Amino acid sequence: MGNQPHSIIEDILNAARWTPSGDNMQTWRFELIDSRHFVVHGYDTRDHCVYDLQGHASQMALGALQESIAIAASHYGYRAQFQLRADSPETKPTIDVTIAEDVNISPDPLFAFLPIRSVQRRPLKTTPLSAQQKAALEQAVGGAYSVRWVEGLGNRWQAAKLMFMNGKLRLTLPEAFRTHSTVIEWNAQFSDDKIPDQAVGLDPMATRLMQWAMHSWQRVAFLNTYLSGTVLPGLELDVLPSLGCAAHFALVANSQAQSIQDYFNAGRALQRFWLTVTQLNLQLQPEMTPLIFSGYIRDNVTFTQQAPLVSYATKITQRFEQVFGKDETTRAVFVGRVGSGDPASARSLRLSVAQLLTAKA
Repeated sequence: MGNQPHSIIEDILNAARWTPSGDNMQTWRFELIDSRHFVVHGYDTRDHCVYDLQGHASQMALGALQESIAIAASHYGYRAQFQLRADSPETKPTIDVTIAEDVNISPDPLFAFLPIRSVQRRPLKTTPLSAQQKAALEQAVGGAYSVRWVEGLGNRWQAAKLMFMNGKLRLTLPEAFRTHSTVIEWNAQFSDDKIPDQAVGLDPMATRLMQWAMHSWQRVAFLNTYLSGTVLPGLELDVLPSLGCAAHFALVANSQAQSIQDYFNAGRALQRFWLTVTQLNLQLQPEMTPLIFSGYIRDNVTFTQQAPLVSYATKITQRFEQVFGKDETTRAVFVGRVGSGDPASARSLRLSVAQLLTAKA
């Protein structure tokens, strides 16, 4: 093809780097071995992020990255193969990636949507999804997964109450402050490695109040204790978006995910679902924390020293099961909302390939 060594891999990585990751942390770095072989050095955030205490969120992101690499490779006429190194620790999975030319491979039509896909945290239209749209999304996840839809005003209201409860837990959980206080880039429309404040979904006044509060946990606690600090963000970030959408959904595995490979596979299915959402000119927002905390409750994972918050998380788990179904919630790998609307005007960007190659995990 007349390409210089590494150029195809760099082209593939330039497209794949747009893969979503929790709070735009981009939990991977790349090592080029030769013109047909590179290594993904992954890592999870369980040592400092309360939303990733089992590493599953980061593992799903690495799975989504693998799907992005496969999609991008097909665009250039290559087939990608992935091999997890057996001796790599679960907290730092190392994946060998090889690419080979394949005259029989068809370019994946989702390639064009890799850099366009983003998160829309503001309310969307309530127009129901068409049967054709739902069929395309259900087909996108493959045979090992199904989609549980939560539709209609009454069900969206139940989801809104769930998300409001969940928002209160997020904002009153001391262990979450470290994450919340470090992942936002203030006074920004875009951010290469964080979430710009203009993409969070709050109005300007509430954003300024949040910026003030995030200077210390004491300020957050003061707002929560004396100024009902969870109400305004709960309304703007949870209730209104929950009501303002076509549907909430859960991606449900046929069998409960257990291994790191299971979560890689789930991430690959999620990425195809999300890219298909974008292809259909729809918007999506993850709603993962009810799923995360219900998993902690189910697996007896210690996520806080505050006993009342554990009890509150148990109540959230019960409501989560009521909204999405008890059996479905035990096998769910991703939860979100979807609908038609304008793309986000503010969004997270990504580190460049050069930065991802040179920075150390």
